[in-house]
This record gives sequence, C-alpha cells and structure tokens, in this order.
Amino acid sequence: MHIISSVRSRLFAAVVLALLVLTAPAAFSAPIGVAITIGPPALPVYEQPVCPGDGYLWTPGYWAYNDEVSDYYWVPGTWVLAPEVGFLWTPGWWGWGGGAFIFHEGYWGPHIGFYGGINYGFGYFGVGFVGGRWDGGHFFYNRAVVNVNVTNIHNVYNTTVVHNTTVSRVSYNGGNGGLTTRPTAEEEAAERDRHVAPVAAQTEHAEAARNDPQQRASVNHGRPEVAATARPGEMKGAGAVPAREAEEHPGAEQGARPAVPNDAKDLQSHPRPAAPNTGNAKQDRKYQQEQDKLAAQQEKEHQKLAAQQEKEHQKLAKRSDNDPAKQQMEQRHQQQTQQMEQRHAQQQEQMEQRQQPRAGGGARPK
Repeated sequence: MHIISSVRSRLFAAVVLALLVLTAPAAFSAPIGVAITIGPPALPVYEQPVCPGDGYLWTPGYWAYNDEVSDYYWVPGTWVLAPEVGFLWTPGWWGWGGGAFIFHEGYWGPHIGFYGGINYGFGYFGVGFVGGRWDGGHFFYNRAVVNVNVTNIHNVYNTTVVHNTTVSRVSYNGGNGGLTTRPTAEEEAAERDRHVAPVAAQTEHAEAARNDPQQRASVNHGRPEVAATARPGEMKGAGAVPAREAEEHPGAEQGARPAVPNDAKDLQSHPRPAAPNTGNAKQDRKYQQEQDKLAAQQEKEHQKLAAQQEKEHQKLAKRSDNDPAKQQMEQRHQQQTQQMEQRHAQQQEQMEQRQQPRAGGGARPK
C-alpha cells in the first residue's frame, strides 16, 4: 500500500477508506492505496509485445499513484505466468467514492471480476476477458485479440471480436467524466471466489515503474516511454514498447481486430493455423489436409469477390464520388467484404475447435 506523506492526508485517507468499506457495493474489490481528488490520465495507446511463451497471461498497463511525488505513473502492461492453472487476471481500477479516487487492486481468480468497465484493450474491453481461455489444464490464446507467435505456441484459436461502441480511453469509474459501468451478476459472483494477490513478479514490475521518473505523468504527459513489456521488469531493450500518438489510428481499439476494409482486395489474409500436433501422425495428416483445403477454398472465394468488385470499380470509375450509383456500389462492396470476412473467421474457428485435443488426449469428437 502506498503511504500518503502528510499527517492530514493520512487522516483524510483513513476516513475515506473506512466509509468506502462500509458503503461500497459487494461486487467491488477491497479499495487500497491513496485517496486523491484528481483522476488518472487517459489510457495511452500502445502495441502489445508478443507473448514470450506458453502459460503467460496478459496483464494490462494502468496508472498508479506515487504519493511521495504526488504524481501518477504508468505501470506497463506485461505478460505474467499465472500463479495457478485455471486462474485469470482481473485488472485493478480507479473508482470515485466518498469524495476521492480510490484504487482497487487487481487479483488472480477462476473468473474475471469487475474492473470498472475500463477498456484496457487486448481482450479486456470493459467486461470479462476474450483474449483466451483455459482448457484441459492449458491456456489457449485468441490470436484475433492477443499477439502470439503460432510457430512457438500451438494452443491458439481465432474468434473475431467486434465492437460497435465508441472506443473510450477513460481510465476511471465514477466522478467527473468517469465511466458509469456497474458490475454484472457474473462479476458480483466472481467477487466471492478465492482470490490470489499479484505475484512477486508483478509487484517488482510495478516498483520498477514507480522508481523510473520517465513513467510519471508530469514527465511523459500521458505518453510513457515504456507502455508495455514482454516480461515483468523489462524496462529497457527490445521487449519495452513505447506509447504512440492516439491519433495514429483514430477510433482503433487496442487488441481488437482491425476494421474490415470496403473492398476484398484490401483484406489481409487470415494467419494459417499451427501445424496439427495430436501425437497421432495419421490424424495430423488428416487435419493438415483439412486446413489446406479450407485455406484454398477461402482464397478462391476471396479472389473471385475481389475480381468482381474491381470490374464494378472500373465500370463506374469516371463517375463522381457523390454519384448515387457509385455510393451504392461502395456500400454493397463493404457489406460483401464484411460478410465474407465474418464467414471465413467462423469457418476457421469451427475447424480449430474441432481439431483441438481433448483434456484426456486425442482430438475432439466431430
């Protein structure tokens, strides 16, 4: 727990924390830390480092508060080994209550609890977590959301996450300008699970950020030099990722699949699934043939639609952009492309789920 420097602040914080413990909803995790009246800065925009290995789970970056210098500092997002099989990370969050902003510590547990409705990105979009799941004692990564190298990590799947709401970088709940999200029934139930506090690697990681002046909001003005790291404590080198300008990709959501373009020719190809490895050579060959067949089928459909759309573009090329016929064509192309992209993603996900090994060994039944 951080300590407020002045005696007056200590007394104020103690009163506020006592009131919060008595009045906070049951779904809120226990508040700890300092009580301040100025909310944390907006969440910085950054790229997620590649997952360093099997079993690592993503823990989002967040603003913490250093009472010794009266300033917020950024604790970089990082990959951390889960303390127990089946445990997931519920991020910490800032919330307004009792006349002050209070930080609610994150924790490990079997289910994701309430984290203020804050969109931390990379699977943590305000409610729950869609970046991966535990299955048969192994963690499977959703490569549509998190950054994994399928050459090194084979337990992956692909589920496209679509968000139609406006992306928010607000980093706190309640108060002036804060989010108004309340806990769901599932999040309230998760609060009653057995929880594990942040592991030593996370504590040391946060302390390294606290001791680095460049991580302070007054110095980096909301764009920390190290916004994310591949492993806890890697504040320098190739594993350290800086924040970038929020305007580089207006409206882009961290960790979400890029927006589908209007035309099929501009679509990026889906990454190929990892080579089957069920332990049965015959079964692996069969699964590989299924993957190759689906990839060829999707590529053929992709090229056919791209050629059809290009012919229509050429036919209407000389018309002005505000011509009704040209506008209708663009709308039709966008719908066609989105429908194909969604269909292909579903096909890949269904195939991967069918080919995933069962907990007891072997492939899943069809």
